[in-house]
Amino acid sequence: MSELWVSTTNQGKLNEFRNLLGAAVDIHSVSELKFYAAPPETGQSFEDNARIKAKTLKALKPGVWVVADDSGLEAAGLNGLPGIHSARYAGDKASDGENIAKLLKMIQIRSAGNRAAQMVCVLVAYDPSGKEHVIHGVVKGQISTTARGKAGFGYDPVFVPEGQDKTYAELGPAVKNQGSHRSQAIRELLKAMQA
Repeated sequence: MSELWVSTTNQGKLNEFRNLLGAAVDIHSVSELKFYAAPPETGQSFEDNARIKAKTLKALKPGVWVVADDSGLEAAGLNGLPGIHSARYAGDKASDGENIAKLLKMIQIRSAGNRAAQMVCVLVAYDPSGKEHVIHGVVKGQISTTARGKAGFGYDPVFVPEGQDKTYAELGPAVKNQGSHRSQAIRELLKAMQA
């Protein structure tokens, strides 16, 4: 069984990795490391930030698979915002609810008629030999007018994926994991690990 270290302290993301990879991979997170400080995410793209996090973890865990995810929501009517600032859209310590409230307010102010959006995930992984793998996942959809549903995390209560009439938070993890941006990327990661 392959060992995979995931550079995240976000329990929701870690749960998605565990749900999708199941018994195929032995998953660990940076919360298990005694000496770990999350690096500043100073990149200009999801890929940049994922690479920063993955390289930091690779330095601590050489010789095994390591992966970092950077993901977020891009609203067409906001020129792609919140984008790489998704987790901190309403401030550095903002809650999911505060980020959602700002998103809904900004869309109402700037582009109430354009609610098109996409969820983006970029994984940067390093295999045991140190080779880099960059994997993308994207799901197109719409921003709902209000937050709906109790499941999930992040922008799940306001993101309605194409082909659905409910938010990810209403649909729940079983449906989300069938085709979300992160599930697409994680499945491709598993293929790379098994190659």
